[in-house]
Amino acid sequence: MNNEVKNSYQRKENVILNKSKAFAVNIVRLCQFLQSEKHEYILSKQILRSGTSIGANAKEAINGSSNKDFGNKMIIALKEAGETEYWLEILFETDYICKEQFDSMITDCRELIKILTSIINTIKKSMSND
Repeated sequence: MNNEVKNSYQRKENVILNKSKAFAVNIVRLCQFLQSEKHEYILSKQILRSGTSIGANAKEAINGSSNKDFGNKMIIALKEAGETEYWLEILFETDYICKEQFDSMITDCRELIKILTSIINTIKKSMSND
């Protein structure tokens, strides 16, 4: 992969970093709600871990030591987003969160999945062109 792809994600205004951080803040708030209002501690810790890990891995990728490291961290971020999607579905289907909460969070999560998938596809295409 050429440095152009990685460098394009190092700009100050970075969509994946901004959206994943905002999502992480919402996940933290969701966990606070689940623990204080629903007295749910196990699932809330699972979604807290995966939901905040998306942005952490994206940030690590951008500050990564190599292009390979960049790609690997973005793949991990995508996997964490997929896991978060699963936990949101479980929380909704077990009535821990209402439809309105679910719809808002799942929309944001699926948007992150689309963005990360696009980044990973760009990385793969760049690597095949090198």
